[in-house]
Amino acid sequence: MVKFESAVKNIQASPEAVYEKLSDLKNLEKLKDRLPEDKLQKLTFDSDSFSVDIDPVGKISFSVVEKEPYKMIKFGAISSPLPFSLWVQLLPVSETECKMKLTISLELNPFMKAMVQKPLQEGLEKMADMLAMINYQ
Repeated sequence: MVKFESAVKNIQASPEAVYEKLSDLKNLEKLKDRLPEDKLQKLTFDSDSFSVDIDPVGKISFSVVEKEPYKMIKFGAISSPLPFSLWVQLLPVSETECKMKLTISLELNPFMKAMVQKPLQEGLEKMADMLAMINYQ
């Protein structure tokens, strides 16, 4: 099992506000226009899952598999070329601020790890940056 972690991001919102927005994936549908259309297509959401076509990977679908209120949301891949999971971890700083980190865990052999490490880490950082910029109020 290989893990990739994003940098820790500061969010100017309470962990409760961030958790409430991210735990219902329909709230993220508003972000569609911020995503690169040349790389991501056919983005669909419901309350606890989402699917996206990523060029050149193909269709990937996620579902919420575990939640711990105001601390963590874990997503599992339903359909993906490689089985993996994604965690959103939240840590309170104050009543109006929290820290967030994303972690991806997947099964990779050493050859595959060498091939996907850089683009996967860059994608994880971009996702963390995008989630940190959302207005959670």
